[in-house]
Formats: sequence, structure tokens, C-alpha cells
Amino acid sequence: MELKYVGPKPFISHSGIQFDNNKEDKFVYLNVVVQLIKAFDHEYDEDKRYYYDTDAKVLTGALLMHELQKFCPDINFLIEKKSTKAREYIEHEIKRTKKSILLNAEEKEALQNNIYLMKDYIIQRFVNKSIYYNAIEKLAELLKKEHIDYISIPMFLKFAHVLHSLQGSLKRQRPPIDTKMNIYKEGDIFVLRLQVA
Repeated sequence: MELKYVGPKPFISHSGIQFDNNKEDKFVYLNVVVQLIKAFDHEYDEDKRYYYDTDAKVLTGALLMHELQKFCPDINFLIEKKSTKAREYIEHEIKRTKKSILLNAEEKEALQNNIYLMKDYIIQRFVNKSIYYNAIEKLAELLKKEHIDYISIPMFLKFAHVLHSLQGSLKRQRPPIDTKMNIYKEGDIFVLRLQVA
């Protein structure tokens, strides 16, 4: 199994397959998380402000995997575990289809075929989502360990999504870490700032 983009969340039914473009594949956010981890993974001097210029280059799945293995040495185990969970989910959905009292035999067969058709897609989305949240947890642990006060990044949708996920992860830390997000303008660009309490 590898890391790669597959697409938005599918809705699979007996009449076809549709996609929810509001539920993007977490793979699209992995590059941002890896860049942030790289930005914070170094020695710090007290009371010094640090700047990190993210690479404009988007990392491929193989390069993302290489970078993530540095911070998440158990990534291969996690991928295998999530692949297994995804296969179990698919089999559960097939069993539910077979037991359905709402569908006739032809509709059941169509739904099962659609599920099998999307099998690899579903497994990859499970894996991508799991790796994304694992990387977010690593980033949260790094911020906690290094006592980072705040992160300021350009106000782009992908960056905002990652900071929102990070906010949730920091809230789940033991003890929970409070955060506050603000948007302000710096010159001609909007900046998103995550204040870590």
C-alpha cells in the first residue's frame, strides 16, 4: 500500500456512485502537515522567533511516505492496520446489502458490484485519513514538547483545514491545550494565527 490521492468521499448505492466534493481526500492536506512538522522539528533558543519558508513543491506520495517515516516510524504498521479495517468495513457493507429488505435481488447485486468496484478507492481513503490524523497527532506532540506559542500561516483553505485539525488534536492532549484561531491582514495577504495557550 502506498500514499496517493484518490478523490472525494463516495456515496455508493444500487443506482450508482456519486462523490461529495465537500469531503476531500485527506491526502491533499498531508503535504502541509509534513511541511509544518519539518518547520518545528529543530532545536530552539528561548524568546527567539522562527520563520520557515514552506517548499512550493508538492511532495509525491513516495516522498511524503519517506518524510513521514522520519516522524512516524510505525507508519507501515498503521497502513496495514487501516487497510485491514477498510476491508472489514467493505465486507460488513456487503453483508448488510445481502440482508437488506429494502432492495430487490437485482438492486442488491448492483450495490454489491458498486462496492466491489470502489474497493481500492475506499481502502486508500481509509489509509490516507489515518495517516493524516497520525501526522496531526505527531505535530501536536511536537508543539507541546517545544512549547510553541503560536503558528502564523497564509490564509489558504488547506492550511486552515490543517490548523483546525491541529486545534482538535491539541484539545485531546492530556492535559488539554487551549487554542484560539484569529485571522488578520498582513500587507496584502490574510494570515491565520493559531495561538497555543
